Amino acid sequence: MKIVIQRVKRASVRIEGQLYSSINAGYLLLVGFSANDNEEILPIMAKKLLELRINEDDQGKMNLSIMDIGGEILSVSQFTLYADCKKGRRPSFTDACPLVKASQLYDKFNDILKESGLKVETGLFQAFMEVELINDGPVTVILDSDIIIKR
Repeated sequence: MKIVIQRVKRASVRIEGQLYSSINAGYLLLVGFSANDNEEILPIMAKKLLELRINEDDQGKMNLSIMDIGGEILSVSQFTLYADCKKGRRPSFTDACPLVKASQLYDKFNDILKESGLKVETGLFQAFMEVELINDGPVTVILDSDIIIKR
């Protein structure tokens, strides 16, 4: 599982030109799953994300988590995080999770995030989306379950 976290002042998703979801200050997440991922990693990755201190305190130091600031989350599925560009000019996506399993993992991950009490919005799985954001910082962090969880 890979999560690209972008700290944002606001973010939104449009589908077919219509606003689908939006958030104010918090995180825009791009979430992808590999073929080897399973439900066991979801609570671990959610905990890491929710407790990660990448928000500034009164002294301007990154000491606060999204829980500390009561931020909002916009979670967008992103299978292209598992693009393999080693050969040729066209990426291969053989390492990406199969569609049905990825959809289930994505939904379950978002349900776990919602248990935090924070506002959690999503994109629409497998839809063509326009994602708009105002980056805050910019601060962008990547969480990779293969690194965080030594399997």
